Amino acid sequence: MIHNSSHDSSKKPIAVVLLSGGMDSTVCAATAHAEGYEIAALHLNYGQRTQERELKAFHDVADFYGVTKRLVVDVSHFAAIGGSSLTDTAIEVSSPDLANTSVPTSYVPFRNANILSIAVSWAEVLKATALYIGAVEEDGSGYPDCRQEFYDAFQRVIDTGTKPETRIVIKTPVITFAKKDIARRGSELGAPLHLTWSCYKRNDFACGECDSCALRLRGFRLAGLEDPILYVTRPVYD
Repeated sequence: MIHNSSHDSSKKPIAVVLLSGGMDSTVCAATAHAEGYEIAALHLNYGQRTQERELKAFHDVADFYGVTKRLVVDVSHFAAIGGSSLTDTAIEVSSPDLANTSVPTSYVPFRNANILSIAVSWAEVLKATALYIGAVEEDGSGYPDCRQEFYDAFQRVIDTGTKPETRIVIKTPVITFAKKDIARRGSELGAPLHLTWSCYKRNDFACGECDSCALRLRGFRLAGLEDPILYVTRPVYD
């Protein structure tokens, strides 16, 4: 579904922001806002365990920035394909292992390529000039589609596969950040991190025990900041 205002007199350049509702994508939204773009927010429901809660976070963050261009896409074929603990309840969500360097069970096969393809289609229609995605290489979970070389390659796909006059640049403002840097940057930009959701397991309170919660909790602690969301338990992760 698409929400568009009836008229928009803004002359700002448009940026499509892939907004999951998590802190990484929210800091991307804050960055796009600070850099003078009108945000067009894109969210995907892909059958993830916390789909309902992530969608709420998406709308809450979009409301915070006064976003009138919103696109929510159903890509539930990811759940049908399976292969990830985020979409297949038969696969257990892994316990935190922050030293892990292998691809974790939460990896959704080739998800970001699918997301980027949808984003580029919408960006071309909107005549957007930028596409923001909150991919993180460092302090991340080892996803192969979160590496800079993947986005460099996809930039060539965009340049090759769109109209000659189309100019859409992929922006990955947090890709070299550790989670602590993302927390600090979000604080500096006044990003609404209290509205975000990162938990892989629960829709009511963050579990504090999945890999994503662990990365987030450690990041806020190392940044010297208090994580503003509610947790069932708040372990201290080194």
